Parts: sequence; structure tokens; C-alpha cells
Amino acid sequence: MKQIIMTGPRKSKVIDVDIPKISRHQLLVKVTYTGMCHSEWYPWSTASAGDTYGHETVGVVADVGSEVKGFRTGDRVSGLGGGGYKEYIVMEPEKTCLVPANLKDEDAIVEPLACLLSAGQKMSPVLCGDRIAVVGAGYMGLGMISLFKAMGYGDIIAVDPREAARENALRFGAAEAYGTENLPVAYRLNWDTWGKPDLTRDGHAADIFNLGFRDVMEFSGTPEGLALAAELVCAHGRLGIGGYHNDGFRTVDMKLWNIKAMSMINCHERRISYEATLCRRALELLSKGIWKFTGVTNRIYSMEEFDLANEEMESKASGFIKGAVRCDR
Repeated sequence: MKQIIMTGPRKSKVIDVDIPKISRHQLLVKVTYTGMCHSEWYPWSTASAGDTYGHETVGVVADVGSEVKGFRTGDRVSGLGGGGYKEYIVMEPEKTCLVPANLKDEDAIVEPLACLLSAGQKMSPVLCGDRIAVVGAGYMGLGMISLFKAMGYGDIIAVDPREAARENALRFGAAEAYGTENLPVAYRLNWDTWGKPDLTRDGHAADIFNLGFRDVMEFSGTPEGLALAAELVCAHGRLGIGGYHNDGFRTVDMKLWNIKAMSMINCHERRISYEATLCRRALELLSKGIWKFTGVTNRIYSMEEFDLANEEMESKASGFIKGAVRCDR
């Protein structure tokens, strides 16, 4: 079978390897698509020879272990299956879910959807109709906007420096969309709008509870996006961090974070069994039309185009939102 491996930074090749063997408790899955995840862009750009990636897989069951129940050859499946940039992978039944018949393969790349659902649960609205700001309107930000809409948030304010991203945000449910340069002054609580820090408990010159937002979700993955998201939080508000910040350390204005008495919620998920449950629920929500987030994967690449795919994922060339590599050759 074919597999993508790295030969060094920003350079890969397709090689021949053996089809993996399964135990009686496992599934062999012929991969249809593996989704491109921006969390792997930095590892790709700094890769060592032999590195492999891919964790957003959807495919068809090719073989079933003798002790496995609930799956049969020919089933379309998705879930949590690593090393997905190859023609066949081994999957564990407890981390695998059946794809509903009314969903396309491209819409059933479920691992990122489970991440979004986990973040949404951590940032559920306090009251139906609450407003929230979302910083970063790439694929994950758009998924978050559409999910927040389904969860009962009211006005969703999107912030992204790219015009195309702002247009997409409005299409997926945002009420307003701004670049970083034209945000209304009342949407920020920073040192300029707060004024001199007052620790005397005698009151504030600024309305610190109504400047900014009680809830802010960050999905930019950049230092600038993280800093801006923190500025949008009002006093005693919540900042959900969903962007994957894996390209270096971050320096934040802890003085501002402290004086706001704001809460920071790490919206990533490491409980694998819970995430597998979220995979199943995400597909159910899409299938029933409750979560309207389909038709978003708009770039399909061959295995030989993997490096091009990463370059276009970073540059967002030609309206790129979400890419996937076709692996069933």
C-alpha cells in the first residue's frame, strides 16, 4: 500500500509499505480521505525524515477481527484513527463510529468535529440568547460559529483579518464580522478603554462589565489572535482557548488578565473515550440537520500533493477552508 512520509522540513514522498495486520479485536479500514489539520502544519514545516502524520480519517471497513461486534466489511466509518495518510489503517472498535447514510465522506471526517463539540460544551451559554465573540474564522472557527448557533447563542461576533473568512463567518451564522482594525471600541476592554487601573475598590471610570464580551472563543492559533481575544473579554468574563498553539511559547498580558478577574478555559480534550462519544454525537447532529456544518471541505489533494496541500492550508489560497487528502487510490 501507499503511505506519505516526510523526508525533511516541508518535503514528503509516497512510499510502498505492507498492509497492516489486525488482531481479533481490531478493524482494518481502507482510508478514503484524511483531513488536513492545521495542528500538523508546524510539525510538517519542521519535520525530520521518517515523520508521519494524519489523524482525521474516514474510510471503509476492509476486514473485521473475529471478536469485533457491530461492524462488518463495507461499512463506512470514521473516528479516532492515527497515521491516516496511507491506504489502510488499523482502528479500535471503541474509537470507531458508523457514518450515517445521508452524510458524504468529506463531511464525516469526525475527529475535528468532536474537538469542536468538546469546546462547545465547555463554553455553553449561561442563558439562551447570550452573545459571544469568536476570534479566528478558519475551518474550526466556522465550525464553532455554526455550533454556537445550534447551542442557543444569540448574536455571534466573528473577528478575522481576512475578508473571505469574515464572509464565511456570516454565512455560517455570525451576526457581525470584523477585521482587527475596525472593531468597535466598545468591544474591547484593554488599558485604553479601561483607563488607569483602580485597585481602591471605589469604582471604575469605565463600565468594565459591559465593555467587551462575557464569552470569547479563540480559534486563531496565533499570538496576535490570543492577545486580541483576551482584550475582548469583559470583567469576570470567560476566554475559551481552542486554537492549537504548538509553534512556540506565548507571552500574555497577565496584568490585564488578572485585573479583569477573567476565567481561562482550555478547550482541548485528552479523554479519548469521551472524545469517541463526541464523535458519534457529532455525526448524529450533522445527520439530523441540527448542526449545519457540511460542505466545508473544499480542497481535495492526491497523496503526491501533500506538500502543496500544507502550503495552501497556511496561505488559504483560492478560498481554502478545509483540505483533505484522497488515500483510496
